[in-house]
Amino acid sequence: MAARFDRDTILSRLRAEIGAGRPVYDALCGSGITAKMAARGGADLVTTHCLAYFRMQGLSSMAGYLPICDANALTLELGERALLNVLPDCPAIAGLLCVDPTRDMGRFLERIAAAGYDGVMNCPTVALIDGQFRTTLEETGMSFAREVEVLGQASRMGLFTKAFCTTPEEALAMARAGVDNIIVHFGNSSGGTIGSKTVLDAAAAHARATAVIDALAGEFPDRIVTCHGGGIESPADFANFLKAEPRLHGYVGGSSAERFPVEQSVVEAARQFKDVRLPKAG
Repeated sequence: MAARFDRDTILSRLRAEIGAGRPVYDALCGSGITAKMAARGGADLVTTHCLAYFRMQGLSSMAGYLPICDANALTLELGERALLNVLPDCPAIAGLLCVDPTRDMGRFLERIAAAGYDGVMNCPTVALIDGQFRTTLEETGMSFAREVEVLGQASRMGLFTKAFCTTPEEALAMARAGVDNIIVHFGNSSGGTIGSKTVLDAAAAHARATAVIDALAGEFPDRIVTCHGGGIESPADFANFLKAEPRLHGYVGGSSAERFPVEQSVVEAARQFKDVRLPKAG
């Protein structure tokens, strides 16, 4: 089995949505049921990775940045056993730890495509890591440049590619490697039971998105640019965000795609069942 939707087909579908005035909606899902329902609701892409898996176990997605699982093996298994069978009509994207030093990532990309994934992205990404730890990762080969290299290889294979980026420089490097969709990442999401309390404020998020879009505009006006994370918790938040940066083409939902809806609807279902009164005996 090979990737079910080729790169050109996915791009054509996404550009048709944008041309019709509808935003691209990409749902990051860590379970089969949330993936299936997101696609049923109209998601243009469904993506999975180890962060989404931990999120749907009731944990912070930041667990995916700790050495407590084989991120790439988990993504492969999620696709083969949970997601791909329930997504017959929606492209499925694999979030990979591109800097994995234990694998030949070229061969692993072939396994990802053979499993049925239609594209790849860099998640977890070192773009969200800073300080001395980031410097050490960069110096020892587990760098953002390695993520660029792997996604560039995936693009040359004919896979759809998208990339989390936090700076214009990162976005340009990914675009030059052939990446189709640049995702401006605003950091971990706020909201819900385990959201971050400290997130990028709206002004800083707007500035980040604008800087990335401005950098891409001259050399890569054809790139699809979406955003993710930070204080965007709802469709209304995204609609408001577009007022400040209307050049964005869509939104990538993580917690907002599955954790928030589950936290709200499951709690409410439990409450409503508990509100039922038993008939009095006799």
